[in-house]
Amino acid sequence: MSTILAAGARAPAFKLHVTPDQLLSLDELLGKRIVIAFYPADWSPVCGDQMALYNQVLPEFRSRGADVIGISVDGAWCHQAFAQARNLHFPLLADFEPKGEVARAYGAYRTSEGVCDRALFVIDEKGTIAWSYCSPIAVNPGVDGVLDALDAMPKIGE
Repeated sequence: MSTILAAGARAPAFKLHVTPDQLLSLDELLGKRIVIAFYPADWSPVCGDQMALYNQVLPEFRSRGADVIGISVDGAWCHQAFAQARNLHFPLLADFEPKGEVARAYGAYRTSEGVCDRALFVIDEKGTIAWSYCSPIAVNPGVDGVLDALDAMPKIGE
């Protein structure tokens, strides 16, 4: 497993493809809480289950003032097909070229395999990492840690 960025660190900026012709940056997301889920590959069984779970509990994230994004080294076309097949309602960003550049910045890249680690980050409204966790690659980390981290943050506006 990687040594990922810890709570208190500034979240590295990024600008990645969310569709083949549309980019999304961290700067555009500032002002709200963001859950970033790095994951190895769109079509792997564990990743599919993880993203489907986050989709299912999206209302819970949003009730805590947070949006979710997934990031992997798969390309935007692959993400588009995967999101459509799984009926996902949050963006998947392509850390495709240069491969894994954003994952590397977060300490969540597996060089030996050329994929992202299964790493989670909760980013506060100002762009600071409030919580991070790296799961074993074959284990779906679930949502409890993320929800607990969001619940431990000061109420929005405090």
